[in-house]
Amino acid sequence: MELPQVVERFIETQHIFDSKAFAECFTESAIVHDEGKTHNGKEEIQQWITHAMEEYKSALEPLNYEQSESKGVLTANVSGTFPGGPVVLKFHFDFNNGQIQHLKVTD
Repeated sequence: MELPQVVERFIETQHIFDSKAFAECFTESAIVHDEGKTHNGKEEIQQWITHAMEEYKSALEPLNYEQSESKGVLTANVSGTFPGGPVVLKFHFDFNNGQIQHLKVTD
């Protein structure tokens, strides 16, 4: 499956638990919606993912990817140390100049 470079980097940085490199996948004004919370800007996104990486040690196994213009949806099997895992989640991306402007995670 072909993935945009920023989505490949998103997955890679998740697997190596590099929250700084993960945050660099996003624009300065990016917004993330996950687990009922909203995280605004790179700094909040890095804080969110640092906590998630430490707490859940999650890994993504891509199952499907669909893209239409500047939007993409990654369906992935997500495993880690969280209750009820592994789970299949959808990562809804909006891209801007090769970076993630908006991410919403749904099941």
